[in-house]
Parts: sequence; C-alpha cells; structure tokens
Amino acid sequence: MRVLMLSWEYPPRIVGGIARHVEELSWSLAGIPGVEVHVVTCEFHGAPEYEEFNGVHIYRVKAYGENHADFFHWIHELNNAMRDRAAALIDQWLKPKTSRSKPTDPKKLGWDNGIILHPHDWLSHFAAVELKYKYKLPVVATVHATEYGRNSGIHSETNRYINSIEQQLSHEAWRVIVCSEFMKKEVNTALYTPEDKVDIIFNGVVKRKFNFEFSGEEAAVFRARFALPDEKIVLFVGRGVREKGCQVLIDALPHLRHRYFASKLVIAGGGDRRHLIEQAVKLGVSDQCLFTGFIPDDDLLRLYKVADAACFPSLYEPFGIVALEAMAAAVPVVVSDAGGLPEVVEAGVTGTVTRADDPINLADGIAAIFRDPETAAAMAAEALNRVDTIFNWDNLAEQTVAVYNRVWDEYQASNW
Repeated sequence: MRVLMLSWEYPPRIVGGIARHVEELSWSLAGIPGVEVHVVTCEFHGAPEYEEFNGVHIYRVKAYGENHADFFHWIHELNNAMRDRAAALIDQWLKPKTSRSKPTDPKKLGWDNGIILHPHDWLSHFAAVELKYKYKLPVVATVHATEYGRNSGIHSETNRYINSIEQQLSHEAWRVIVCSEFMKKEVNTALYTPEDKVDIIFNGVVKRKFNFEFSGEEAAVFRARFALPDEKIVLFVGRGVREKGCQVLIDALPHLRHRYFASKLVIAGGGDRRHLIEQAVKLGVSDQCLFTGFIPDDDLLRLYKVADAACFPSLYEPFGIVALEAMAAAVPVVVSDAGGLPEVVEAGVTGTVTRADDPINLADGIAAIFRDPETAAAMAAEALNRVDTIFNWDNLAEQTVAVYNRVWDEYQASNW
C-alpha cells in the first residue's frame, strides 16, 4: 500500500502540531510491512527537496509564483505545486509496462500497490481533491482542528471561507480521521460530517526521544538558564494565540505565587509574544516570566526534563500533543478541561484538570502539584504508563492502516 500524505508543514518546517503528527505517524506507518509512505510538503530553507528518513519519502516543493497577494493566494499556489509533484509520483506508479499500453487503472491494483491520498487539514485540500478526480483515487482526510472551534463560531468572511473548505474536504473524503471524541462531535456539528464516516485515532508521542543521557550535574547547569535553584518551573509550550491560553496562565501567576511564592513561569515557543510580555509587565510578574522564543528540539526535550510542572490551559484544544510530550517526559501535567484535553489527561489519575479560563482554579491546580509531590509523581508515573499503552504511535499506526484497508476494500468494490 502506497500512502501519499499531503501537509503544508513537516519538520523542519513546524508551524503547529500538524508537523509533528504527520512526521511521527509517517515513521510508524513506514515500519509496517507492505506500507510505503510518501509525504509531499512545503519547502524549508536548508532542507533537501527530496530525502528518505526513517523509511519515509519526503518531497518539498515551493509555492508557484512570487509576491503572493495574501496567505490564501500562497496556499493555493503551494497546493498547485504539491499537486504536480504528487501527480508525477502517481504517474510513475501507474506507468504502463509498454509505450503502447494505457496507464494502469488504480481500481485494478491489489492492496500491495494500492494508493491512498491522505491530506491533513484544509490547507492541503485543493491538491488532494484535484488528485482524487484526476486519478479516481480514495481520500482519507485527517481534520486536526476546525475554524469554527478555533474562533468559537464563524464571525467573518475569512472564517466562513475556511469553514467552507473544511466542509468540502470532509465531503470529498472517503473517511475522516479525528483525534478525540470531542473532535468527532465538532466535525459533525461544524462540518456536517456524518458520525459513521468518522474514525477516532488519538495522537501519539515518540517516548524514546526522551531517553537520553542527562546527568544531575548537567540538568542543574541547564536548569540554571531558566530559574533559580529554589524556584519551581512551570513550563508552557505553544503558540501565543488566544486559544492556547497562555494569557490565562500569566493571569494565574500572581495567585500561584500567593500560594507558592517561589514559582517561575517559562514560556517556550516562537511567534509574536508582545501582548503576553505586556500582560506580565502590567501584572507586575515580568521578573517571574521567562519568554524563551524559539527553542531547538534538543533544548526543549531537556526543558521538559527540568520542569516541575507542565501547564496547558487551552481555551480550545482538539487534543493536546504538548501534554503528551510532558507525560512522556514524566512531568506532572496541569491542563484545562477544554476540548479533548480531558480525554488525554484523566483528572486525578494521570494529571490535574482545571476549569478553562479560570486563573484562580488554575493556580490552585498548580499549587497542589507543588505541595504534594508524592501524589504528583504517582500521577506522572501513570501518565507515562499510558503513553506506552494508549498513546503509542506504533499502535496508532496500526489503527490508521485498518482505516486504509477498509477504504481500499470499499473502493475496489464500489462503482466510482
């Protein structure tokens, strides 16, 4: 089975959670006998146009044209380039044995040589649908989030446009994969996707990336870059957009310091953080907030290791990959009850769940972690166990292949 994934981001180009999801899922899929994985994605400075890594074939393309009018123009031109690169691959796979023969009919391919198109979110919809109709191939789409959810409704023409593309992607897909029960309900409500067309497959994390040598002496030196020895580090990893809730965490910091004075908030990630910095200054806690800016992966993994708690107080969250990363690093986790987070972190069992957009309740949850380290350690241990059993990419890849198998069987038995 050839899986042709389309994604506008893929490491080293990382915009949000899609990049990590596609990368780590593709690695595990490529490890399954009989599955061949190809990813067509956007270029990135310094990254090769083609490479094979961890068994995955990766093709990077540049959006056609220059001086694009806006983001949507750029996305369309990127999709055109992705479509053409993917078409060249499919043409090669369907190439006739002789010059006089017609290209192979995809429906006559056995499972071993079958082709599944797998776009991720609306940003790769246009290329996927053109390829679907050109070659009469089935599409399995993963919807990572919706415009409706990110904005708590549809309020503008831009929202309406993106929402319409998400609806089209859901309509054109043979099956739709989402990462949580919360997201299944959301695509049913916001995209009118029938419930029986949707498969829930959790996100995963590569636990082994946290298995590196990091002595106590090295950890102490590294930790000193971010906090004083007596300060407890509360780690936030993510973009500075409202939906991720970092502003709630900053609002919670004065309340947290009232309950546990030696608390230091470390905010990791790139993007525009000026509004958050200004908020910290106004609250008088700027000295207790450290904005790292973009942080390399090696440093981020070490930062998880030295944190005393990882906090993700999202207002909207389909799943929460960063929470999984913290769980894999055995860090006590505090999350909000927004979206799919309670499906990832079970309250009182694998972490602490607080009310969304409630700074005081959030401060209470973090303070409880610091005041009862034994319970916090026990929850972190159980979270690590669930990373092995539930959020393991190898298991999730097998579930994904089961969806491919179903689609391919139905496709071959159908009248296009």
